[in-house]
Amino acid sequence: MPGYPEADDHLPLLTGAEAGELLGSAVQHLGGDLLDWAPAQVDHRPGHTTAVSYRVRARWPEGRRTELFGARIASRPPERIERAGLVTLLDGQREVQVWQLAADPELPGLSPVCDSRSVAELLRSVGLDPDGLEVRMVSYRPCRRAVFELVTNSGRLFVKVLRPTEVEAVHRRLVATRSAGLPTPRSLGWTDEGLLVLEPLPGIGLREAIRRSGAAACSPDELLALLDGLPSEISKLPRRKAWSEAAAHYAGVIAAVAPGLEQRVRDLASRIESRFEPGDDGPTHGDFYEAQLLVDDGRITGLLDVDTVGPGRRVDDLACMLAHLSVMVTLDTEHGHRFEDALTRWSARFDASVDSRQLRVAAAAVVLSLATGPYRMQEPRWLEATGVRVELAERWLDASGCRGLPDLRDLSSGPPRHLTDAGETQQ
Repeated sequence: MPGYPEADDHLPLLTGAEAGELLGSAVQHLGGDLLDWAPAQVDHRPGHTTAVSYRVRARWPEGRRTELFGARIASRPPERIERAGLVTLLDGQREVQVWQLAADPELPGLSPVCDSRSVAELLRSVGLDPDGLEVRMVSYRPCRRAVFELVTNSGRLFVKVLRPTEVEAVHRRLVATRSAGLPTPRSLGWTDEGLLVLEPLPGIGLREAIRRSGAAACSPDELLALLDGLPSEISKLPRRKAWSEAAAHYAGVIAAVAPGLEQRVRDLASRIESRFEPGDDGPTHGDFYEAQLLVDDGRITGLLDVDTVGPGRRVDDLACMLAHLSVMVTLDTEHGHRFEDALTRWSARFDASVDSRQLRVAAAAVVLSLATGPYRMQEPRWLEATGVRVELAERWLDASGCRGLPDLRDLSSGPPRHLTDAGETQQ
């Protein structure tokens, strides 16, 4: 179909039976024997790059263990890198990189974080005694980023692992937002390897607060005031695509993994794009939803990832919040009514501050982006969950004509699960 990237054959190579052969060869090259494997996360960009993380169980000279591996293949061969734990394999004319967690080719900062001595040195450098050190991986997205929590007898902090070319820019965003009075984490510094050291923030996650008290967890005026506080200098950063402008991309990702949904998501993306209306750009967060916020007694105490801040439309930030709330209604069967309470009350306030029609069009685009999540996170029954989110996106778009809210009845993705971030961070 013209205007859309064609699907490629990277997915079957890295997720099918051939992936086991690749992993077996890599583990053997590294001195072990593969016992079992399963994909943990799939990041597929049709026509460009596919990266996959795996839970691998292998037998090594020192014994058996289960650990994370990664692999990627690109339309253009990546730069050759020599690194312990990284193996480059040939499949016909294609190069496949396979690695143990610490050897991720795009995240050299993972190596020191995976070494207890290096972590201890890092802690001492910021004035924290490493006694009692425990390192916990919070998240890992192959070739993109990782987050670790470091806990000691005397305190804790977080380390974000980014591509070396990105880490200084994120540090500067944190400095700028804190200087403007926003409750973003204080950066204790960054390294050339891509490590960003962050102090923890007080409060509980807004998602958990909504589970407990619904819309009372946070006033929508607090959310709007937080966005009002974004410094004007953010508008000088590179502009990111609006969610609606990225709809075709997300439709392409879904079509590549779920061909039965292709025509439906292509049509949905086209309808979203046709209803998109550009607006005046101002400072935006870029990925504004409940898991990015901490609260205490109804007040916002923390704004997390600022990697995405830049110029954009306020309506996109508010739509991102509403879209995530609506997905949580379908996911969390026990507390869904509380997320629906927040959705109803907050949307009424947001409607008074932005174009209500564009708010719903953008929410449809955000939900479409979230429809890439079940497959990416290799959830059980991911195809069913993807279909539910596509249906929800269609209902959001239908609601743009009446300025109401989508009907959330009969939409359920099954038992409560972790809601991942918005499919893929926009590029």
